[in-house]
Amino acid sequence: MSTICAISTAKGGAIGIIRTSGPDAISITDRIFRNTKGRHLSEAKPYSIVYGNIIDDNEVVDEVLVSVFLGPNSYTGEDSTEISCHGSAYILNKVVELLLKNGCEMARPGEFTQRAFLNGKMDLSQAEAVADLIASQNRATHRIAMQQMRGGYSTKLQNLRDQLLEMTSLLELELDFSEEDVEFADREKLIRLAEDIQSEIAHLTHSFRLGNAIKNGVPVAIIGAPNVGKSTLLNALLNEDKAIVSEIQGTTRDLIEDTVTIGDVTFRFIDTAGIRHTDDTIEKLGIERSRKAAEKAQIIILMAEPGVDFPDIDIQSDQTVIRIINKTDEFQALNGIGLKQLEQQLIEAVPTELTDDILVTNLRHYEALSLAHEDITRSLEALNMNLSGDLVSEDLRQCLSHLGEILGNITSNEVLGNIFKNFCIGK
Repeated sequence: MSTICAISTAKGGAIGIIRTSGPDAISITDRIFRNTKGRHLSEAKPYSIVYGNIIDDNEVVDEVLVSVFLGPNSYTGEDSTEISCHGSAYILNKVVELLLKNGCEMARPGEFTQRAFLNGKMDLSQAEAVADLIASQNRATHRIAMQQMRGGYSTKLQNLRDQLLEMTSLLELELDFSEEDVEFADREKLIRLAEDIQSEIAHLTHSFRLGNAIKNGVPVAIIGAPNVGKSTLLNALLNEDKAIVSEIQGTTRDLIEDTVTIGDVTFRFIDTAGIRHTDDTIEKLGIERSRKAAEKAQIIILMAEPGVDFPDIDIQSDQTVIRIINKTDEFQALNGIGLKQLEQQLIEAVPTELTDDILVTNLRHYEALSLAHEDITRSLEALNMNLSGDLVSEDLRQCLSHLGEILGNITSNEVLGNIFKNFCIGK
């Protein structure tokens, strides 16, 4: 395995960090480092910080601190160093240049975390949570990523896999003794266990709607008749003139959207065409898009004004509806009256206190869980129909396989490549 290096901090800061990892991480760093007391990094205590200089042909590049980590007790599970220097682009690039000249290879995006996964320091779902943690934009997304990175999600999935393994073991043991007509697995007990697993997987699968919304912005559709103040409300919520405001009916003919963080949550507001009867072909298309936006939204703000009714749209059971009568003493989007109360209603509509509940935020996980749910459902149907154990076992093995794809127990190199290529270099 090669030794890799990369800058691990963003450009422009006062301090920069260059990270190395691999079998020769300490010795390569030692070749360009001089401790003021003449000691080598190989002599330093593990997990200690050593002060000294980075040297290039006897010329001091920078005064630095070098942190020394010994595998397997490091982030990657390998010997590692972290060189803390001044954040000058020249200094950072020079240190990397010297490391490369002395035997390091440039790290690919996500390679440090990929090595941590391959060395058993974390499972694949935890590795993916590292990228989510770096990308988190608010407290809610930060908490979800931290929960996943610390293994709460992994523990739940591993418990499900253990139960499935127990079921398949009992059923396959029966097949080995089929001629003796021995039953190792109580069918009623297996049915109850399969029902519990099915329920758990269904719960995780259904959580994706909320988890994905929190991660990418909770979709909020602003729906109402023309000219009731939808675009004015969008501009007020965004605190900018995003949408054109006009007294002419039908001004908004396409969806206009943008995101803003309120409290701990990022909301994705969608201003829509006013819903009314019209013979205008283009406006009809806009109204149809409005209805589709309402179908996909998690929260719908229904707007009206005195003398104008709320629009008639289909509301789904899992959608939150907030009704506003604009241009009244209680609410005026143009003047900001009632806006704080509306923002509070939006915050309360999104459960961000996660406690022990797990939210699935990753599309890859959602797809694997959906397939696992189909597998366990077929297994349960086969058990209820008292079909042979080999048919039940096949679906159980497929269910195990799909859960294993999330944890990384069963993962192709192509999948790994697609996951880690989206990481930043140095992580």
